[in-house]
Amino acid sequence: MPGHRFFYAADEIEPLDERAEAPPAVRILVAGIGNVFFGDDGFGVEVARRLSALPLPGGVDVVDFGIRGMDLAYALQRDYDLAILVDAAPRGQAPGTLTVLEPDLSGDGGAAREAARADGHGMDPVTVLRLAAELGRLPGRVVVVCCEPAVAPSGGPDEDVLVELSAPVREAAGHAVRLVMDMIAENAGPASRPPHAEGGDMA
Repeated sequence: MPGHRFFYAADEIEPLDERAEAPPAVRILVAGIGNVFFGDDGFGVEVARRLSALPLPGGVDVVDFGIRGMDLAYALQRDYDLAILVDAAPRGQAPGTLTVLEPDLSGDGGAAREAARADGHGMDPVTVLRLAAELGRLPGRVVVVCCEPAVAPSGGPDEDVLVELSAPVREAAGHAVRLVMDMIAENAGPASRPPHAEGGDMA
């Protein structure tokens, strides 16, 4: 074209990596929930720890929320497409049994707010989600990965502090890591799975 004088030699051109420049297709929050001093209640925290050591695709955040329910409720206000909450929950099954739930959030948001005021550090996942909905936003999809505890102290003054998971729950943590990685791959693409995600105990 007349007047077009921008010419470059082949060795002066570096192609752009479109994958590196493109924003993530989906944003996923993996939230570890639980009290590490209550034995198997620390299951979600352990799963978050193991996931944090793995290579994850862009747009995936793994956060150990511990017992900070209000922090999780506010984190859910961000533009996540999927939230995966990982927690220990007694459901009358064999210790170490994993269950994936999609919670019903149709309950009373006002009750969730009152629960938050009464106990901002010990809310169960459904209460946190109802509070987040009342605050204004929830991700498009929310799932809870639950593990049946073998040891679940009540927190009474006479109980000993337990900082280790029981054997079945420790083994379940490895399975939970693979399960969560499958969920991430399903939503973020198969390339998001690390090469070793199918084998070992993911410790």
